[in-house]
Amino acid sequence: MSGYARRGVHGQTVETIAHRVLSGRIGEGDTLDLGALQTELGVSLTALRESLKVLAAKGMVDARQKRGTFVRPRADWHFLDVDVLRWQFESAEGPAASAGNPLLRDLGEVRGIVEPAAVRLAAERRTERDLAVLDGALEAMARASEVGEEAVDADLAFHRALLAASHNEMLERMEMVIATGLAHRDRLVHASGHRPQNPVPSHGAVLDAVRAQDPDAAEAAMRALLEQSARDLEEIRGAERAT
Repeated sequence: MSGYARRGVHGQTVETIAHRVLSGRIGEGDTLDLGALQTELGVSLTALRESLKVLAAKGMVDARQKRGTFVRPRADWHFLDVDVLRWQFESAEGPAASAGNPLLRDLGEVRGIVEPAAVRLAAERRTERDLAVLDGALEAMARASEVGEEAVDADLAFHRALLAASHNEMLERMEMVIATGLAHRDRLVHASGHRPQNPVPSHGAVLDAVRAQDPDAAEAAMRALLEQSARDLEEIRGAERAT
């Protein structure tokens, strides 16, 4: 159970409607039948309206007199909102639920822009505390099995710590976007049965360069790590196309 689903009936209602919108079951411009939703979901009208306020705050729905509550155009959605991004991955169906999901392509391109630049700053600005956090994340990665949530959590912790070591608040906030997509990517790789290379050496190379305060080496190590990540996904795509 994740996100709003932990928050009882209200949270489950938010998640249910969000998934229907993001999967296309409720299309852009569609007007919501609140009475039918209330009956189907078994919630009070007050709880339903409160849930819709959450989605309205994320740009997904709006309410107007004489029209009612309707789904706003995708261009209006707060695309980088952590919940909206997570819901998009969770609601993907068919090819979008696979390694060919265009969101994963977009994530790879964003990481290729953000993380090499961030790690250069981390090499220049890292503190002893930053290094201790990175060491801890790498140790957790080494202890984790090749599959499962421990491996996902360790990977996310390492990349969050790298962004934090840049000491650039805007880059640090990017971890919310990168971590959401990275978690989905990691779970997809593990669920596919594909056995990626041991991640410790590639991540350790990044950390060694950051520790040595060598921005060029840090950037090169990060680019090598991202290239391996892209190869892992491409191998899974190839296997999916062959089935």
